[in-house]
Amino acid sequence: MWQVNLKPPSHFLSPMVKARAKPDPTGVQMQLRVALLDIKPAIWRRLLVPATIKLPKLHTVLQLSFGWTNSHLHAFRLGEDSYEAIYADDWSQDFSGPGQRHDEKKFRLCDLLHHADDFLIYEYDFGDSWQHEILVEKILPSAAAKVVSCVAGARAGPPDDCGSIPGYENLVEAMADPEHPEREQLLEWLGHTYNPEAFNQIALNKLLKTLKI
Repeated sequence: MWQVNLKPPSHFLSPMVKARAKPDPTGVQMQLRVALLDIKPAIWRRLLVPATIKLPKLHTVLQLSFGWTNSHLHAFRLGEDSYEAIYADDWSQDFSGPGQRHDEKKFRLCDLLHHADDFLIYEYDFGDSWQHEILVEKILPSAAAKVVSCVAGARAGPPDDCGSIPGYENLVEAMADPEHPEREQLLEWLGHTYNPEAFNQIALNKLLKTLKI
């Protein structure tokens, strides 16, 4: 006699059912690949962070990782929803539902991303609109789950206020061409030279080590 299996195989489960199976974030690290969008060659970092890291602390990690100065607003965007720093006098704070703003202080990374290949967008400076894709590469059990570190990366982040991607590309051209008509003006504005290929992983990890997670 045939037996009826009332529980369908996992590959027949709907995406909604699968989405409910969230791993326990305790003692877990996420390996993230964070890359600036629409820039080639890519500017990226591979980071190990606690799954339970709060979004404001992740914002600090990203600022340090790309050399930003935390001079502008930012947001984490997942689908239509936005997770931002909400202030007491902000009338639109913490609405629920799709396409709404949420107070980032109330959320951890593991509340938004759960599995390998999950991703969200981190936007810094709504004027220049630096869009970073945060992709989960691996979920790792770790005794050092409260530690943040950078294990790989490439190229320097753009300077703040350089004029979004067109301004950044012009800056890169000027740094490579001693005869560029805007080179001296840009050097005076920067106050130092800029090497777009520079990335110091050791120095970054020293900074990340100072963070209290």
